[in-house]
Amino acid sequence: MATATAPTGVKLSSKLPFVELWTYRTLIVNLTEREFKAKYKKSVLGWLWSLLNPLSTLAVFTLVFGTFLGGQAPESANGTTLFAVYLFTGLVVWNMFANTVNGSIQALNMNASLLKKVYFPPECPAVANVLAVLVQATIETGILMVVLILLGNVSWTFLLWPVLVALVIGFSIGLGLVLSLANVYYRDVEYLISIFMQLLFYCTPIVWNVNVVGQKELGPFSIATLLKFNPIASYVGAARDLVWYLEVPSLNRCLACLFWSVASLVIGWYVFRAKSKNVSEEL
Repeated sequence: MATATAPTGVKLSSKLPFVELWTYRTLIVNLTEREFKAKYKKSVLGWLWSLLNPLSTLAVFTLVFGTFLGGQAPESANGTTLFAVYLFTGLVVWNMFANTVNGSIQALNMNASLLKKVYFPPECPAVANVLAVLVQATIETGILMVVLILLGNVSWTFLLWPVLVALVIGFSIGLGLVLSLANVYYRDVEYLISIFMQLLFYCTPIVWNVNVVGQKELGPFSIATLLKFNPIASYVGAARDLVWYLEVPSLNRCLACLFWSVASLVIGWYVFRAKSKNVSEEL
């Protein structure tokens, strides 16, 4: 088997990326466990914060945008108009995206000491972060589904939710891998992305209704037209189609979700693999 020498003198594997990751699956699980332990270290409530954090965010947004600013939700499939539930549907998708990207950006720097000592695929910390995000997403999704079932707004389209989650994660980790590499060489990236993420959140129809705002114009384009270039808007729209309107997303929306996910994952992984060989020297 052909090998190359790493900066630390460790042999780099020539295995296919996903095969190599499977070889290091125990390390990935350990990194995930370490991330959870560090996250809730010295916390009295511990894992309970995984439930309280999204609920507190939902309460604040509902108060500000639903009560103070008069935000309204369109009718769901069974006529429900609870703004908090409509809002939470978008927040679950946004949290998956934001937590994956932000965690991936910091993954290499947080594991710098380990990467300098022994070779393992540099994607491992980012993949471990994804597993941690999926645990959080499962908790949030469980809350959302229970509420929707209690409201009687339920359909077989709920079964398509895992497909949407896979597409969101694929898009997010592809983007996150490239940004994590950029952040190693230029530490300003983390701060710039933090600002950009705030802007992107409010440019995505999460706290506002595209049916109300979409026809407004921004320069020569309508907001609805500009949203076609916002991948997260496609994923949020698909999520609401599945669990709010209880329908399969349109073909155009499905193709958009698939395109953004595949393009981001393939390009992001390729760039990361090509440029991360000497990353331990920069950490």
